[in-house]
Amino acid sequence: MTLDNTTVKESSSSSAFGRFFRTEFLRVLTDLRLAIVMFLAIALFSIAGTVIEQGESHGFYQTNYPEHPALFGFLTWKVIQVVGLDHVYRTWWFLSLLILFGTSLTACTFTRQLPALKAARRWKFYEEPRQFQKLTLSAELDTVSLSSLTPLLQQRRYKIFSEPEKDNILYARKGIVGRIGPIIVHVGMVTILLGAIVGALTGFKAQEMVASGDTFQVQNIIDAGPLAASISKDWSVKVNRFWIDYTPSGGINQFYSDLSILDSQEKEIDRKTIFVNQPLRYRGITLYQTDWGIAAVRVRINKSPIFELPMTQLNTKTKGRIWGTWIPTKPDLSAGVSLLTKDLQNTLLIYDSTGKLVSTVRAGATTEVNGVTLKVLDVIGSTGLQIKGDPGIPVVYTGFALLMLGVVMSYFSHSQIWALQKGDRLYVGGKTNRAQVAFEQEILDILDQLSSPTPSEEPSILTEKIS
Repeated sequence: MTLDNTTVKESSSSSAFGRFFRTEFLRVLTDLRLAIVMFLAIALFSIAGTVIEQGESHGFYQTNYPEHPALFGFLTWKVIQVVGLDHVYRTWWFLSLLILFGTSLTACTFTRQLPALKAARRWKFYEEPRQFQKLTLSAELDTVSLSSLTPLLQQRRYKIFSEPEKDNILYARKGIVGRIGPIIVHVGMVTILLGAIVGALTGFKAQEMVASGDTFQVQNIIDAGPLAASISKDWSVKVNRFWIDYTPSGGINQFYSDLSILDSQEKEIDRKTIFVNQPLRYRGITLYQTDWGIAAVRVRINKSPIFELPMTQLNTKTKGRIWGTWIPTKPDLSAGVSLLTKDLQNTLLIYDSTGKLVSTVRAGATTEVNGVTLKVLDVIGSTGLQIKGDPGIPVVYTGFALLMLGVVMSYFSHSQIWALQKGDRLYVGGKTNRAQVAFEQEILDILDQLSSPTPSEEPSILTEKIS
């Protein structure tokens, strides 16, 4: 059997190219400068996603980001929607950036951090005095035994390594956890990135405006990931009550919603009063208090039954919010008045068909208009709720916990000490990866205790090197 020389050469060439490609690819992928650039890019686009409203309607961006004048000279609604800045966290390029950054961290962990930990766990003994000259900190002592060094190291929580057949050498270390810390940091960061990707692909956001006393199911979804699961219909939410606390000057201090979670038989299974920054969580879905409005007004004309008339927010061209409704004053609806209000506590204004202010009234009071007695019994508020589902949040929180743990672990110094007994001379040296000054002081304290004179012997430090 014979092999074609050309085939052998091509196979060898292909193998060499593959090795070269893998080596160069890993070198570029694990480059710290690339990681920093990707991290800054992620931070920049995350800031953009925070500043620019996400998941709003096409008209919203046209109104708030017009072409003339463009924000910062270039940011218009067309740029936002073409690039995907209206849903940054779900764009293919942002997810690709997260995956690339996570891959870089993972590759760095396996090619650098894990080998560094493996090397730190290995130890070797110094059996020649000349080896101590290579250490940052070393000393040579006279008439001191190696056995007197061991308890001093144990007092400082060093782990001692020695060989039974060689009682003249010693190796000690502590703070190996400091070598594990950077690995935990990388694991935490990759976990955070994984949680962000899971949330972007499977999360959703919805908005509901619900009148006080009404019950609803989450339906008005305005933004959802491509893998988002449908919301279960076996539960609903009832707005038991909505109210606003006002400041003495008439401004809004806080608004509240008393919410109940109901099962399919309308039995209450959870209840909470929510307000800004105090949401209700149920089945991984979070309900936030974000807005408010006026849903309806309840009135009686003369001795008629009580009417509940819906109120609509009027277009005031950004000059404040006003809600209004039309109230008939004749049975055939041939005449009526307009009722306007701007919140749940102020006076309601009544205008006739010509736009003239004819009366004012507060909730619970009566007034005479168009020859009838009009009583305003109540103004019904509505709560604006933002509903979010993000399965990636627990993963992100886990990643942050690992990240903080890894940062704390990284502060531990990995310190190593070697010792060699040659006749009546003891050679001691050590090194550390951080807190160099503290380590030098620790070594000097050990040397001072070793060289302290006793009645039986008076040792002395022959040479000492600190650099």
